[in-house]
Amino acid sequence: MDLTLLYRGPLASCDYDCPYCPFAKRRDAPAQLRADRAALERFTGWVTAQTGDRLSVLFTPWGEGLVRSWYRRALVELSHTPHVDRVAIQTNLSCRTDWLADADRDTVALWCTYHPGQTPYDRFLAKARDLAGRGIRFSVGVVGMPGHLEDARRLRAALPPHVYLWVNAAEGHTYTDEEAETWTALDPLFPYSRHPHRSAGLPCRTGESVVSVDGDGTVRRCHFVRAELGNLYDGSYRAALGPRPCPLARCDCHIGYVHLETLPLYDVFAGGVLERVPAHPPGR
Repeated sequence: MDLTLLYRGPLASCDYDCPYCPFAKRRDAPAQLRADRAALERFTGWVTAQTGDRLSVLFTPWGEGLVRSWYRRALVELSHTPHVDRVAIQTNLSCRTDWLADADRDTVALWCTYHPGQTPYDRFLAKARDLAGRGIRFSVGVVGMPGHLEDARRLRAALPPHVYLWVNAAEGHTYTDEEAETWTALDPLFPYSRHPHRSAGLPCRTGESVVSVDGDGTVRRCHFVRAELGNLYDGSYRAALGPRPCPLARCDCHIGYVHLETLPLYDVFAGGVLERVPAHPPGR
């Protein structure tokens, strides 16, 4: 089997308080953190044991994972697992980066989000440059809010040319054509994010070659469809894998619509779908 796993455990705490995020500055109690650690270690052990499959893993925690030692260990361990093609995580990059010296840089990757007002610009840029210096695959992005524009321009100018800077359309914000052109000048792929994609009845790779997994091992086709396909740990999900159309009216999140077969994004991000790294930096 060749399968991509989008893992989201119970972790919900974050060290930032972004006004556009419902999990900002949320704190998990010690018991919640222990449960998240146990769930992640169980998942990592399962992935390591699946020697007959080819697997790719993207960690998509509600909170910030890399400030927790167990997420850093999981990325390092899975990066050295022969049947894992890619292991990546979404992160605000507030953690240190020296732990990546122990990871296999051909397998590990980071999807980094810069949040102006939450961390000093110079600190974030220094970490991004450190990743580049270590040869780590990564992308950097911002939420396309008006107040972020100048920071995004500044960051684009300072990043190495091969590093892709993506822009996510702000939830609930409608962009004029002029505004959209401004953001597209920074990220030529921004038009894919500007409007939600009609998805009802359309073919999607989720549920066939891509699945979502929660901390209990419940498998769903993606993070946005609640119907269960089975459980990872008892193997019941395998019989449910297969092509199926999307049941939702629309898809407005990159980690969802990137898998729509009606969009060309698997070609655009060939080799870098999970970490949001295009095969060729657009517009550079």
